[in-house]
Amino acid sequence: MPVMPGDNVQTPIWDEYKKIIAKYDSREDIVGNIERFAFYEEAKKAYCVIATSEKALYANVILQNGMQICTGRLEMTYLK
Repeated sequence: MPVMPGDNVQTPIWDEYKKIIAKYDSREDIVGNIERFAFYEEAKKAYCVIATSEKALYANVILQNGMQICTGRLEMTYLK
């Protein structure tokens, strides 16, 4: 989720996530943001929730795994 207006927070964890993902997936713009309450609604639908000891602010992640048909070929979708 994007940093809330008025919240003076740096988010270096986002760059770390992008580096890790780039090792395994070469697609551009694979990481996105959704509004805070939309994130909460999506999290309610999650198959699994994992709580870690990560202390970074704005470090919540929703991973998406599945298959999608694009332009007549089968493509794996790991993150959206």
